[in-house]
Amino acid sequence: MDTDIKVYTVPEVKDILHVSQRTIYNYITMGQLKAVKLGREWRVTEDALKDFLARGTDQNYLDAAREKKQKYKK
Repeated sequence: MDTDIKVYTVPEVKDILHVSQRTIYNYITMGQLKAVKLGREWRVTEDALKDFLARGTDQNYLDAAREKKQKYKK
């Protein structure tokens, strides 16, 4: 049985997806990309990354992100 689990850091995921680190954090906090926080660092499993790539973001992801941003501005 193979028990090795491939885990990526946020900078590694950023390089794989060719987006900014902030975008990765947004995907995580908005529930688009499953991740686990270990100490101060987020980690993304290979399976979670594959699932995200197969699924993409939800239709309303950008609207929800904008609403969240507006809440912090107030």
